[in-house]
Amino acid sequence: MHEYLDHVSKVAAEIEHKNTQRYLYTNNYNGWEQTPFKHPSTFDMLALDDGLTVRIKSDLDVFSKGESFYHRNGRAWKRGYLLYGPPGTGKSSMIAAIANHMEYDIYDLELTKVSDNSELKSLLIQTTRKAVIVIEDIDCSAQRCNRTAAEDSDCTSSESKESSPGTSSEGSKLTLSGLLNFTDGLWSCCGEERIFIFTTNYKDRLDPALLRPGRMDMHILLSYCTFPAFKKLAKNYLGIEDHPMYVELEDAMTRTAHEITPAVMAEMLISNQSDPDAALREVMASLLPTLALLQAVANPSDKAAFQVLPVDANERNIKKSRFRGRAIFFLAAIKRKHVD
Repeated sequence: MHEYLDHVSKVAAEIEHKNTQRYLYTNNYNGWEQTPFKHPSTFDMLALDDGLTVRIKSDLDVFSKGESFYHRNGRAWKRGYLLYGPPGTGKSSMIAAIANHMEYDIYDLELTKVSDNSELKSLLIQTTRKAVIVIEDIDCSAQRCNRTAAEDSDCTSSESKESSPGTSSEGSKLTLSGLLNFTDGLWSCCGEERIFIFTTNYKDRLDPALLRPGRMDMHILLSYCTFPAFKKLAKNYLGIEDHPMYVELEDAMTRTAHEITPAVMAEMLISNQSDPDAALREVMASLLPTLALLQAVANPSDKAAFQVLPVDANERNIKKSRFRGRAIFFLAAIKRKHVD
């Protein structure tokens, strides 16, 4: 009978939670401010390879059912994720998708508004269970903080002071040690069913102490748009499952090392959403400069390689490419050769 009542109570709590308005919180100098959270992002909408989507959702589902596991092993019921990769690869959309999948509130923590370790603890205590706590651009925040108490000075560098005038980061006493304790110290267990998400464009800049399991348990690379991810975007934005141009596009995207971000790819599709053929032609056109470069590097005597687009257009686009260093060098050499 006791087990039955516990089950009924748990189911009732879950139903109540599903019918409760979820919120997005942001910290100010007096605690947290809230606004209704209505972001539509789901995993089905993200430009991810299917294998990565399955792995993330599986990890989240195991976590959501892990109360007895965590308690049995003497661990706080929390999970940490690091989202890293170039700008425009969907880190914010991923956060929203995770929150929607778990039906959690989001606490968007801006460390530039936190004056010291005590205030950080206070903010943590005020968060609720079933929450996603987000610290974006953690590499920038960590650089402001000293790791040891021996360095008893402002943890904000002169560079960060210049970039954020008038904020509480000036004269801040927030330390990296305090940040570490926030994520995995004694204070981190003051609440359950919480997910910590950190984002960065530069994983290599992070202190190894932040990266270890227990703080950032799962590292998720969100990178340039692969062809399977592109097909998902095309299905969402253009309503197409397949297209005669897909064979050519797959080859082009593979050869150019998928150098377009999902954000840029999505914009091309959105601007041509009523004309799938035009959308796919624009995607192919965006890849042509790099394809021409690769062909020219492989065969410098092939003048046709740079007749795909006007040379000035090639140069203008290649400067935006991940290959821009080598590209500009080879492009200049080939242009001189053609002129000669």
